[in-house]
Amino acid sequence: MTAGMEMESTIERLNALLAGASLEPLDAELAGRVADYLALLMKWNAHMNLTAIRDEEGILARHFVESIACARALPAGIRTLLDFGSGAGFPGVPIALCRPEIQVTLAESQGKKAAFLQEAGRVLELRCQVYGQRAEELVARFDCVTLRAVDRMERAVASAAGLVGVGGLLVLMTTSDEIASLQRAAGAGFIWLELQALPGGVSRILALGRRESGQPLA
Repeated sequence: MTAGMEMESTIERLNALLAGASLEPLDAELAGRVADYLALLMKWNAHMNLTAIRDEEGILARHFVESIACARALPAGIRTLLDFGSGAGFPGVPIALCRPEIQVTLAESQGKKAAFLQEAGRVLELRCQVYGQRAEELVARFDCVTLRAVDRMERAVASAAGLVGVGGLLVLMTTSDEIASLQRAAGAGFIWLELQALPGGVSRILALGRRESGQPLA
């Protein structure tokens, strides 16, 4: 199969998965860039453990579709976003692709994963930067902070909450079993919007919490 045929196949499969999740398909240009991201991910994944899921179909169905759904669920007006513990770039890279108006920071302390994110940003010409240290060490505040499949999730949420600016959003991609404990970990300074179901599993949910203006920053 030629490179062009492989890209076309990837685009068709991704848009079919989006349709199956009742999500609008990607346009040709965006879908092509997403396909480039998948190709780069698969190349690096063959030599290092970027994702636990190794097959293309599983990566598309779980990581890409869920992250695209998150990108579309974010409200307008977000200028800066931190992907806390970005790993292989989910959901941060798809957000940077789907929402180019947002300045995305990908925080990843593992050197090899950070190197991958740097390469992804270069190849895809993303409007993003990679922070290669622990996200907890950041002093900046962001309009939005996202977390997905981060180690020690409750502790990470507690740290991430302090990086959300007044009126900003804390966005958690988690399960219905974990959401209550994660909301408690974020602290009392957030008003939680209605939970949204994520595609790919009956228990996967998206939770958006807005920091109240009357609450002091951590």
